Amino acid sequence: MTGSVLAIGYVPPSLAQDSAIKANPAAAPDKISMCIGCHSLPGYKASFPEVYHVPMIAGQHAQYIQSALHAYAKQERSFPTMHAVAASLSQQDIADIAAYYAGLRR
Repeated sequence: MTGSVLAIGYVPPSLAQDSAIKANPAAAPDKISMCIGCHSLPGYKASFPEVYHVPMIAGQHAQYIQSALHAYAKQERSFPTMHAVAASLSQQDIADIAAYYAGLRR
């Protein structure tokens, strides 16, 4: 019985921190310099480590962008450049960037 009471009141620290983050797309322009060089050029292809079509991310769902950045940071998605970029971002940066790109038209 005590275990049930504790389980109801317990919020894992990772969830508590995530709920405190409020996306601010207005803060993103200072954070997207690493993104625009590849993701803003129609038909752009990266050539490292292999030829790779770079997707346009404007208008993409914010949750998808956040999930992708987290996966790159954890190396669950493999692309060295994106790993380096995503690993350098804070949780707030990721939320802001995702909200910014989600608000753009495709």
